[in-house]
This record gives sequence, structure tokens and C-alpha cells, in this order.
Amino acid sequence: MFKRILVPIISLLFVLALLAGCGSPKGQDQAQQTPPAGEQPKNKDVILATTTSTQDSGLLDVLIPAFEKKTGYKVKPIAVGTGQALAMGEKGEADVLLVHAPESEKKLVDSGVGINYQLVMHNDFIVVGPENDPAGIKSAKNTVEAFKKIAQTQSTFVSRGDDSGTHKKEKDIWKEAGITPGGKWYQEAGTGMGNTLNIANEKAGYTLSDRATYLANQKNLKLKILYEGDRTLLNIYHVMQVNPQKFSKVNADGAKAFVDFMVSPETQQIIGKFGVDKYGQPLFFPDAGKKMEDLGKK
Repeated sequence: MFKRILVPIISLLFVLALLAGCGSPKGQDQAQQTPPAGEQPKNKDVILATTTSTQDSGLLDVLIPAFEKKTGYKVKPIAVGTGQALAMGEKGEADVLLVHAPESEKKLVDSGVGINYQLVMHNDFIVVGPENDPAGIKSAKNTVEAFKKIAQTQSTFVSRGDDSGTHKKEKDIWKEAGITPGGKWYQEAGTGMGNTLNIANEKAGYTLSDRATYLANQKNLKLKILYEGDRTLLNIYHVMQVNPQKFSKVNADGAKAFVDFMVSPETQQIIGKFGVDKYGQPLFFPDAGKKMEDLGKK
């Protein structure tokens, strides 16, 4: 009799246990699959090596807090020349790169160090100088002619001289002009864009600048935009991860999250509006999903 009562009770308990197990897991499984709001990633530090123009223009001050709020990662930006940023990637000293020297970037990607390589945005380079324009570059037909005029008149030219994307572009223009700049008129600052603009301003000299940094510092400068608009002056930015298969300490998840963030529609919209309220024009143009050959076309 006891056994006959016990068996149904055990069966009932077993069924109840099954029901209890099926009743709550849906919510529990979701909690396990989707981290609770505000939960921090295990490795939350992301080292971003980038060019000084993204910092000097103020763009990083807008994008980094938005990324950190959205993902829970903590970005450690290192703003240097693009050449130095690429070198950091090559040594595995950064997780993600935001740079603007496509030819040099391609070498890193081809070597397998740079992965998930994405077009982000562009602006343009401009040649600025004293309002009286001693070299007469306003009348130049193209950028190369403008540089030739500066060299021929030996007007002061301040170069970044730091292997940055801007410096690389400048060297390309001198090369195309068939000129090896040197002498007292040609001065290398060895510093970021903001500081180079200040030096050129003090010396009443010319320099090549990205438009964003110039506009961000314009109120403190006497320098004027004297040459612009040449298609060769496009300033194109890409973002890429540093390959974790080559460097085990790289924060692969954090780097991928940053790349995804930069090319997302929401971020691209932020980039497209950045600077409009203050300068009446955007400092950068969003380009995610576009082809490089289509940039700058009207």
C-alpha cells in the first residue's frame, strides 16, 4: 500500500520539477545570452592609435564618449602622426587604428597586421598662409604649382615633419613638383597639426593642413585659406583592427566593437553633422559603404 502511494507522489514531484524547470528558463536564458544593461566587458580597455587631426578637431571628444556609453568599453586614445599610429599597429601596441594615409595603410593590411579595414570619412587638405600671400599661390592652377611658387620665392613653409598623413601628403606634392625642399625657408616642426598651425602663424608662413583642424583653430590664427579644392587634396580616413592572430594581447572584441561603431549609421550621422553648428559646415563627410574613387564627386 505504501509503495502504491509513493510511486504517484514521486511521479508528481518529477513532473512538477520539469514544469518548474520550463517555467523560468526563458527569462534566465535571455539574461545569460544578453548581458544586463551597464554590464562591463571582461577586457574593457581599447587602445586607439589615431592621427592628431581627429583629436585637434574635437571629433574624438564627441565620438569616444558615445562609444563608451553604448558598449561599456573604455577607450585610451593615442593621438600621433599616422606613421606612428601605423607603427604602433605593426608592433601590436594598439588594438584599433583610425588613420588617413591610404597608401601606407594598404601595406599594413596586405601584411595581415590590419584587418576589418573600413572606409569611414573624408575631408580635405588646404594650403594656408599669410593674407598678403607673398608667393602668390592664390592664382595657382593646381596644388603642385602652388608648392612650386612657394619654393621659387623661398617663402616660409612650415612642415609637420612627423611622418603623419598630412606630412606624407605634403611630401607627395613636393615629389610631384620635382622639388626637394630645404634651406632656411623650409622648416620642419616635428609636431601635430594644431602646433604646426601655431608655428606657421607666428612665422607668417605657409603650411598644409587638414581643413578640420584649421577650422577648429581658426579664431586664434591670422592664416587664411589660400589654396583649396584640388582633388589631390582629398583627406581620406579608414579604421581597422590590429590582427589578434598576430598579437595575442590585442583586445579583438573591443577593436571590432569600435570598427562597427565607426561605420554604423548612427555614428556616420554624428560625423556628418559635426562642426555644422559652430562653423556653418561639416568638418568631415561620412563615407561608410562608399568606394574611394567616388569620394569628392559632386
